[in-house]
Amino acid sequence: QTISPEDYAKVLAERKAEALGLHLKKTSEDVPELPTFILGSDTIVDLNGHILNKPTDEPDAIRMLQSLSGNWHRVHTGVALYKVSKSTEVTLVSSFTDTANVEFARLSQEDIEAYVDTKEPLDKAGSYGIQGIGGQLVMRMEGDFFTVMGLPMHRVSKSLAEAM
Repeated sequence: QTISPEDYAKVLAERKAEALGLHLKKTSEDVPELPTFILGSDTIVDLNGHILNKPTDEPDAIRMLQSLSGNWHRVHTGVALYKVSKSTEVTLVSSFTDTANVEFARLSQEDIEAYVDTKEPLDKAGSYGIQGIGGQLVMRMEGDFFTVMGLPMHRVSKSLAEAM
């Protein structure tokens, strides 16, 4: 069974937040009586339906950046909001995926290797961070900048307000 990149990002966010909620419930005697909210998020890069997570090493980062060079791709950030308290189970309040479209500049091999040498790409989905040096690789974007950064603030704020 295959899962779409959009759903994959959301499921990762849900699993992260739920795992923390279950861990708190199981190990902490300080779980408050009033509900506590747990926010999870995960960002992936989607190049023509192929998911680019964080690179495994420098050659993997180089490969990803070569594939993104001169192309449009989609960035999906999944967000999940869970609620936990002493008297209730860990409950999913809401979850969603926000997507932005990003066009990369055409990069030379020298550009790619210089960027990978900075080590910035090694812990970023798709091997770049728009909020850092990697922002220089982006020619244009359609959608929320914060989605590409990893947390779509406007949608998160609305989700939190609705949950309260």
